[in-house]
Amino acid sequence: MQPGIPVKTEDLLVGDEVGQVYYYSVEWPERWEVERHNWGGQMTLLARIVVHSQQICGLAWSRTGAAFGTGGNDNLCCLFETSKVLEAPPDKRDGDEGLLQGELSTTTHARAPSGVSEAETEVRVTQSTFVRHIRPGDEKHRWVHGAAVKAIAFCPWQESLVATGGGSNDKCIHFFHTGSGAALASISVSAQVTSLIWSTSRREIAATFGYAQPDHPVRIAVFSWPECRQVAAIPWAGEHRALYAIPFPCGPENTRSSGRGGGRTARRRSRTAEEGCIMVASSDKSVKFHEVWTADRKATAGGTGILGGSVILEFLEGIDRDETVIR
Repeated sequence: MQPGIPVKTEDLLVGDEVGQVYYYSVEWPERWEVERHNWGGQMTLLARIVVHSQQICGLAWSRTGAAFGTGGNDNLCCLFETSKVLEAPPDKRDGDEGLLQGELSTTTHARAPSGVSEAETEVRVTQSTFVRHIRPGDEKHRWVHGAAVKAIAFCPWQESLVATGGGSNDKCIHFFHTGSGAALASISVSAQVTSLIWSTSRREIAATFGYAQPDHPVRIAVFSWPECRQVAAIPWAGEHRALYAIPFPCGPENTRSSGRGGGRTARRRSRTAEEGCIMVASSDKSVKFHEVWTADRKATAGGTGILGGSVILEFLEGIDRDETVIR
């Protein structure tokens, strides 16, 4: 393609086994661009983040993309502001590792955004002469855990709230304020936390668990925020672990018989239909779908504020306690 022509792009984070995170810009071609110009898109390395000292096992974007979190096997979770990473002075690093040298080509089957070609295309992975190099101290916040940090989840209805999950030697869900870095709360769950998923309609968060204590059969649990009270639990038989979970947008419709003429009339959509299920990868080599956002539970209505009861933090975020949006 000719330089200077606007194209659709997305940002991509990739972590490796030695603790480095690579920040790419991915240019997605339109179908007509593939057909007319035989252009399959391009990935450009913008920054390399060298803050962790061990394997990267957790990556997450905030809802708006203004921030992202990285978790490592070095027991650290680091928070970065996207604008600061992209505004960092680039370094010229000749003779660096093979991943950062020259230009290479590969083939991908990655699903493109709606309206973009999903055909198999050759995506060129390139590196400009100057790549931003983010070093220890360039992160906005770093939070030390008792074990590796795999689970990171930014709250969808409160940008300044993030939850992290510790590994087998930590066994806690931690909540932090992204603006100040303040620790807001922790929930001891007696198990390795493998993933975290916030509810989009209530102050609740779902967690999945891996290695757990023998007397802890639960592999999925839902907690209210900021009370940190368990409001739902799904036990698993045997010793299988929940390895990771993602939201699944589909769910069964809440329909029931109207009682007139034997017909069926659609009633109000359930929470599951609104928020979907969660899809869990299990250590028994299966993928399980679970309804964790059910409609038969009483709504959680916290009285201690969105940010763990801190009036100062809520004031700084412009939160009015008299105007509660999330139940």
